[in-house]
Amino acid sequence: MKPDFTCLYFLENENQTILEIKRNDLDEKADISDVYLWLTVKKQSGEINRLTFRSLDSSGEVQERFFDQGYLKFNNLEGTYIEKFNFGQHQLRNKSGQILPDKIRESLTNYLSI
Repeated sequence: MKPDFTCLYFLENENQTILEIKRNDLDEKADISDVYLWLTVKKQSGEINRLTFRSLDSSGEVQERFFDQGYLKFNNLEGTYIEKFNFGQHQLRNKSGQILPDKIRESLTNYLSI
C-alpha cells in the first residue's frame, strides 16, 4: 500500500528541504512520534534523514522546534535551521501550504515505504 501523508510545514533553500509531515495511513493507536515526522531532504542526492523532535515553542508569529540534531526557527516567510554544535546554519524560505515538488514527494513515498 502506498504511504499517505500530509505536509504540515515545508521550508527549503537551494540545497535542502525541511518538512513536517503527518502520516494518514497509520493505525489510530500508532505512536505520535510515528505519525508526525520532521525530515530533511538533500535535494541533490534525495537523501532523507529523520530529525528527532524534542520540543517546540510558539510566540506570536515565530515558531521554534528543537531536535537532537539542531534547532529550527521560522515565521510565515523564512526560517533558519542551525545544526547541533553549530556545524551548519541554513537559511530557508517557508513554502508551507504550497504543493511539494514531485521529486520530493516521490522520495518521501519511497522513504516511508521502507
